[in-house]
Amino acid sequence: MNLDRGHEAGASLPGSARVPPASAEGGYGVTAVRPPENPATRRRDAGAPRAPLCTGPLPAAGLTRRHFLNRFGMGLGGIALAHLLNPLRAVAEEQTYHGHAGILGAPHFPAKAKRVIYLFMAGGPSQLETFDYKPTLNQRNGEDLPESVRMGQRLTGMSGNQAILPLAGSIFKFQQHGKAGAWVSELLPHTAKVVDDLCFIRSLYTEAINHDPAITFMQTGSQLSGRPSIGSWLSYGLGTDNENLPAFVVLITPGKVDQPLYARLWGSGFLPSEYQGVQFRSGKEPVLYLDNPAGISADSRRSMLGRLREIQEFQKAEFGDPELDARIAQYEMAFRLQSSVPEVIDNSKEPDSVFDLYGPDARKPGTFASNCLLARRLAEKGVKFIQLYHQGWDQHGNLPKGIANQCRETDQPAAALITDLKQRGLLEDTLVIWGGEFGRTNYSQGKLTSTDYGRDHHPRCFTVWMAGGGTKPGTILGETCEFGYNIVRDPVHVHDFHATMLRLLGIDHERLTYKYQGRRFRLTDVFGKVVEGVMA
Repeated sequence: MNLDRGHEAGASLPGSARVPPASAEGGYGVTAVRPPENPATRRRDAGAPRAPLCTGPLPAAGLTRRHFLNRFGMGLGGIALAHLLNPLRAVAEEQTYHGHAGILGAPHFPAKAKRVIYLFMAGGPSQLETFDYKPTLNQRNGEDLPESVRMGQRLTGMSGNQAILPLAGSIFKFQQHGKAGAWVSELLPHTAKVVDDLCFIRSLYTEAINHDPAITFMQTGSQLSGRPSIGSWLSYGLGTDNENLPAFVVLITPGKVDQPLYARLWGSGFLPSEYQGVQFRSGKEPVLYLDNPAGISADSRRSMLGRLREIQEFQKAEFGDPELDARIAQYEMAFRLQSSVPEVIDNSKEPDSVFDLYGPDARKPGTFASNCLLARRLAEKGVKFIQLYHQGWDQHGNLPKGIANQCRETDQPAAALITDLKQRGLLEDTLVIWGGEFGRTNYSQGKLTSTDYGRDHHPRCFTVWMAGGGTKPGTILGETCEFGYNIVRDPVHVHDFHATMLRLLGIDHERLTYKYQGRRFRLTDVFGKVVEGVMA
């Protein structure tokens, strides 16, 4: 089983997770005090110098570097080496885990949401073609972007050298829908029917102007790679409601050519690897390296895992390495997934009415429609965080054709997910999120014609919607200027968005932390405030 953290150098066992390799020295940390002896330790140390600490001279011949550092200087050299080789393991005793309940044991506040389904539209969907109607752009179509509107804000290198930045009004029609009169494009007729269940944030903003840092920011709370993803934080904090399935599952629409997605976007960063996301794929092997090889029975695999656990318990007793706990947990999870995954992905018993609700693509494994249906099934099974990625929204040119295709693939399934969850009584405690990493410019990148144009990246304002899970239905929060370039009311930063998401799950974002390299990290870094306006 591949839990998708990208341990290329790690060993892999069929029916088990790939795991990180041992350190260059062959071990997992150093302690200055020798633990009780066991047979595994005796065999491993056969032939090595053995003497209690501080008993006088010890022959230097035959000493390994690790033994030398442990034996001399009261063992301080070994402690220093442990910090250099792996600071996380060296301070492992400071972290305490609580199994399936999560580190928090219980939420800080009464939780309104028990789980999250995040529909991530990778590439940056244009808010000006979907939910942020700006007739001024149509009225001033082709005019240069006024400096009084841009105010010196930075542009990408893709449009920054254009002679002019011609304002581009959307060629698509908009209408108001629902009790709140939300503007919705003609591209999204199914979403328009469920707007009274949605909570729009039209004033989200970020500092990231390029895809990789922007997506990384939205998914991990930092523009720099290496931090834990949202799902990993939730898995770490709240644990799992179903020990037979991962707490964090990732679904990606295959065959979409656009900005790349990396496994680190659903990785656990410096958290133990058991909290990383598990990618489910369409096809014969939904989870990589999960099936037993030919000739190996389930009983044989169970017996092997039992012996493996005993060996790793010996290592844990000697080295105190928390990654060993994660490794054992992944092996055990892999074994349980062998029976639970085929059951949850088998949608053959779903009635035709459900497939009709999600649209014609729902019967095609791997499509966004099929993944939305699978997300509902995973939510029913107690999966805590379900991350869907749908690429293809990066329309620098030929935007009208490109975004029309994207909306056709996603509109009906996303609306059906809301309807389906609501009918089953799950929407009340399931938080559904739709959105990308940033918005698009109000001017055309490249040539502007009456039927064609493109839009560059715009981090200063974009739209997302949330539904269920304690959000306020039929709400529109925030407003952008008449040019759709700047926020004029209720700005919401990415950190605020994350803080609000955690609050809906009953978590105080300032108190879900993990100590790493001497600092206590959190999803919202040192920022973030809860947006009360979206909470019911």
